[in-house]
Order: sequence, then C-alpha cells, then structure tokens
Amino acid sequence: MTGSPARTLLLWCPDWPVLAAEIVEGVPATGPVAVLHANRVVACSERARAEGVRRGLRKREAQGRCPQLTVVEHDPGRDARAFEPVVAAVEELVAGVEVVRPGSCAVAARGPSRYLGGEEAAAERIIEHVAQSCLVESQVGIADGVFAAGLAARAGRVVEPGGTPEFLAGLPVEALGRSALADLLRRLGVRTLGDFAALPAGDVLARFGFDGALAHRLAAGRDHRPLAVRQPPADLTVTGEYDDPVDRVDAAAFAARALAEQLHDRLAGHGLACTRLGIEAVTAHGQELHRVWRHDGLLTAAAIADRVRWQLDGWLSGSNGRAGARPARPSAGIIRLRLIPDGVIAQAGLQTGLWGETGEERERAHRALSRVQGILGPEAVVTAVLGGGRSPADQVRLVPWGDERLPARPDAPPWPGRLPAPAPAVVLPSPLAATVHDAAGEPVVISARLAVSAPPARLVVGTGQPAEIVGWAGPWPVDERWWAPVEARRRARFQVSLADGAALLLAVEAGQWLVEAIYD
Repeated sequence: MTGSPARTLLLWCPDWPVLAAEIVEGVPATGPVAVLHANRVVACSERARAEGVRRGLRKREAQGRCPQLTVVEHDPGRDARAFEPVVAAVEELVAGVEVVRPGSCAVAARGPSRYLGGEEAAAERIIEHVAQSCLVESQVGIADGVFAAGLAARAGRVVEPGGTPEFLAGLPVEALGRSALADLLRRLGVRTLGDFAALPAGDVLARFGFDGALAHRLAAGRDHRPLAVRQPPADLTVTGEYDDPVDRVDAAAFAARALAEQLHDRLAGHGLACTRLGIEAVTAHGQELHRVWRHDGLLTAAAIADRVRWQLDGWLSGSNGRAGARPARPSAGIIRLRLIPDGVIAQAGLQTGLWGETGEERERAHRALSRVQGILGPEAVVTAVLGGGRSPADQVRLVPWGDERLPARPDAPPWPGRLPAPAPAVVLPSPLAATVHDAAGEPVVISARLAVSAPPARLVVGTGQPAEIVGWAGPWPVDERWWAPVEARRRARFQVSLADGAALLLAVEAGQWLVEAIYD
C-alpha cells in the first residue's frame, strides 16, 4: 500500500436500533428498551444500561436485571428505513455520502473541511443540521480511514492527521467488531489493537485467514480498500428494467434479490468481491435516486440483497416519523434499478466450489430456482440453515432461496441435553405416534427419574406391524423452559436400531412414544 488512508468524517447515531424502533413503531426510547437478535441483546437504551443491561446478555438475564424492560426484535430493514432521512439531511451539506450501516454514514473530510471552515467546524455544522432536520442526536469522528473514524465518532473526537495508529493502539481488540477473532487474540495474549498491528502481516494471514488480514490492516490504521483496489470494468454494473413500475416494498425486495445474485455472480466470475455498493433507481416520472452503501468486510450475495432491499424500503416508504424528516416518498414507482460495484477488491481467498460454484452449472440451477420462485412465490424454494438447539427439529431453519442464511438460534451455547452425533438424515414434519414393548409384551415406561421399566424389544408405529428392536441408546432428557409453565416441555429421547436395518430417533413425552426422525 502506498500513501495513507484518506481523511474521513463519520457520523454516528448512538443506540440507533432503539431510536429506529421509536421512529417507526413508537417505542419510547427514553424508557428501558432492549433490541434482541437470537435471544441476545444487540442494543439498549441509556435507561436500560443504567439498570445493568448490556449487549450480549440473554433475554432472561436482561429482564432479571430490569423487570420493566421493553423488548424489541432486531429488524435491519426498520433500522435502514428510519436512517434514510438522516442520510438525506447530511447530503444537504456534503456530497458523496456513503452508508456504512444503519446509524452510521461517512464522507471524505477534505471537501467539508474546506468550505465549512475546518474539520471541527464541519463536524459541528453537520451534527447541528441533523438535529434540526431530523430531531436525532449524533456524534462525528474524523480520522484517517473509515474504521478509525467510526471509533473516533464514539468518543466525539477529531484525530489529528497521521495520529490514527497511535489513537488505535490503545483500544481493545474487541473494537474490531469480530468477536471470535477477539476471543482468540486474547487467549493468545494479544489484548490491544497496537499488539495486533505489531504482528507480521504474513503470519497473520497464515494464522487467521483473509478476514484476519483485513482486520490486521484496520488495527494498524490502514483502510482495507487499497488491497488491490481498481476501477471495475463497465460490464460489472447490473441493471434491471421493469415494465410495470415497482411501488411496493415486497415487489422491490424480490427484484433486489435477483439483481444482487446477478451482480455477485458477475464479480465472482472475475475473482472479485464488493466492499462498496452504489444503488441507483429511476422512477416512472424520471426522478433519479442514488445511495452508496459501504461494508467493512466482503459483501456476499445475501448481504448485497439485504442492502438493496433496505434502501428500496427506505425510498418507497418515504418519511416515517419525525417532523421535518426527509425525503418524501417518490411520486411514482421504480422502472429502472442499477447496482454499481464502485468498491471492489481481488478476493485472495476465493476458490471455486466442488460443483463449479462460479460456473455455468450454478448459474443454470439458480435461474431454474428463481423461475420457480417467480411462479409460486419466494417460499416455494427453501434451503436449510443449521443452528443451535437440543433436537434436530430445533436446529434446522428453512429460509427462502436467496435470503440471508442466518440460524434461528446461535450454535455457540453448549446446549445441555443435545443429541450426540451423528445427526438424523430425515426429520419428520410431524412426529408419528408409536408404542414400545419389552420382551414380555408389556409397554415400556420411563419414570420421573428416567429409569426404564425394561429394555425395549418391539416397536409399533401407528397401526403398523411390530418391528424388532435390536439395539437402543438413551434416554437423553430435555427439560425446557421450566420457568414458563405454558411453554414448558419435558421429554426423553432414545436412539433405536431395528432388525430390518432402520434406525430411528424416538421421544417419550407425557407418557406417549413418538418417532421424531430417521437415521440414514
């Protein structure tokens, strides 16, 4: 890398998910509020923090610390839609605004500092304008590069030119925003960004991979964009034309997903990945809309689709809430949508999949699946996402093809009572009633202390014929949500193998035997 990262001005709105819930849904942000994702707190209000609520807490622990806590589910679309008027207000003063994430946007500091009387004067002017236009409190940070500017914004600080490495050096490794990497670094004795930046770059790449190398550059105060950055060829831009103007958010989301997949495949075919995305739209009345979204890592197909969907939701929903917020909803539907990858890097870690992930086979399969979705709807084609849970049915979540593959539950907890490997091949949508008998023909029962009355010998599923049980293991007890009587569930599970070679997962609940899954 030559030169140093450009001076960057970043505007940050504290506790934005909480504030977005107030703007869109009317949840009072002045009270104790927590925003949850996967049953953990991802943001909370100042009042909630005063009661001991912190990010990362489980819902039950957060409510134990603050019984009056108002819980709101995490909704990135809501956050992005509410943030659109803030970005529009910043654009009234400066040009070239890039959305980092809902609640943060950045701009090159050189221009504003020249015509607004210096960097500190520009920061004060932007904060004041956002407060007057949108009634939103914000902080501005200025430093060399977007990453450092984001951390400076949290302290409301202007880092002098060339002082970014020193500013970052004393911060903890958790500031990288990569929890798994930070945990590993701390176990290795690397506690600050300065310690991490002092490691040899080659060793970091070999030990932590491509994303670790990006984080290493950020820790050293170097923006990751100069990694093989080049102007993308003209054919990387993708455009969608619509005969019927798109004026509904659900229709726009469907169009966004198809266009995002097309852009991602085109980039992957050139061995590139997108870190900054331009979104342009033209309405039936000729109105032109434009926004730039930025990401600290590599934008996957799902991530591109999410950002396009969020932006279209912001445009089509118009102003949502506070007096004076801008912009207003477009006067007509969108007839042209264009995605411009104006920030690309060579994907050093890119490998072609076993079945030609970037080739013709994958493209043909994607077209076929997208066509089925177009005829029958997005829910007609789903893929399975594995997550946390104690039973196979809990661990699998079905998501529409092309949507972000996020697990319903985090896999990190140990999940006491989780079934041992291997996992069953088929999980029945509805468990089948069954009976289990011992060698004497008596029903096998399980006591409250999990004692089995006799070894299982025969299994009858429904009204079928008895099948001989030649092997069994268990029981594995599960006592879930015992603190909520309405939701409480207590059962014991068994693995059995039959004489015909079949292997089944059985469960006993309230005295009833059930067949839950089938092993391959």
